[in-house]
Amino acid sequence: MGPVGLGVLVEGGVLLTSRALTAGWPRVALFRRLEAEGWTRVRSGAWAEPGRDVGLVVRLKAAQLLKPQLVVSHRSAAALWHVETLGADPGHGEPPELEFTDPGLRVRTGVAGVRVHRTTLAEADVVQRCGLRVTAVPRTLADLLRTGPRDDALVSVESALGYRKVDRARRAPLTTPAALAVALEAPLLGATRARNWLKLVDPRSGSPAETVARLRMFDAGLRPETQVELRLPGGGRRFLDFLFRAEGLAVEIEGYAYHGTRESHRRDVARFNQILQCPEVRSLLRFTAEDVFHRPAHVIQEVRGALAAARARYGSAVG
Repeated sequence: MGPVGLGVLVEGGVLLTSRALTAGWPRVALFRRLEAEGWTRVRSGAWAEPGRDVGLVVRLKAAQLLKPQLVVSHRSAAALWHVETLGADPGHGEPPELEFTDPGLRVRTGVAGVRVHRTTLAEADVVQRCGLRVTAVPRTLADLLRTGPRDDALVSVESALGYRKVDRARRAPLTTPAALAVALEAPLLGATRARNWLKLVDPRSGSPAETVARLRMFDAGLRPETQVELRLPGGGRRFLDFLFRAEGLAVEIEGYAYHGTRESHRRDVARFNQILQCPEVRSLLRFTAEDVFHRPAHVIQEVRGALAAARARYGSAVG
């Protein structure tokens, strides 16, 4: 009687070499079978079954099977919860490295391509998602706030607090500011700074680009109103990303998701024309996500210039 079939040893689409060897597979015969059947090597000691897409979930599963004490956390957990994070292409793609937390503080040896955070986790902080042990949403966001950087963390927090379209699917808010505040009560490293950053959160932000644009203006000493509701002269309403009300300057940020079709471009043109008909708006600046992420100094310069021009044009009416 030979060793058991490899399929019996698979968990979450992943086979560990150690499980197959323990089940009686000779090493040489095992690797010949893996190659012949088209198994994909995920990492040393872990294989994805034939036909399985080696995406984020499979990569996380392989690492967690090799180190069962690890809990998916930080940016990796955010990706599983469909929370946007900053990266090379904000809001798209997988995080650059796998991130886990070792609540037992026992992991000493490294796992290639994996970052391990050694900190405690309460029982309520860990849940099951996609067949993995993952930090719950409030704990995930609290971890991101504690470790920073600030802009990255606030992009994720505001994404989780609002309605967003992520990975081509629209989802509802995942948590509340109150739940996040509770998650930050634990006396862990970085908690005080995290609570200060939490004060900068605007749950109404509509995209990572809007979040970063607001933070850039904040750092430059600019304090526009956000997500301002305007009543159109002919009825209806529109929402502005930012409004400097005294100067009548509106600022709109165009995220990645709003480009690509002739119809969407037509709607954008109609929307901007309607905004300029509102009595609160005298001038309008539009910036792309590329501007915000890659040319922030240009954005601030343009806003400052438009504000100065408005003050010069309208004199004492501004201020």
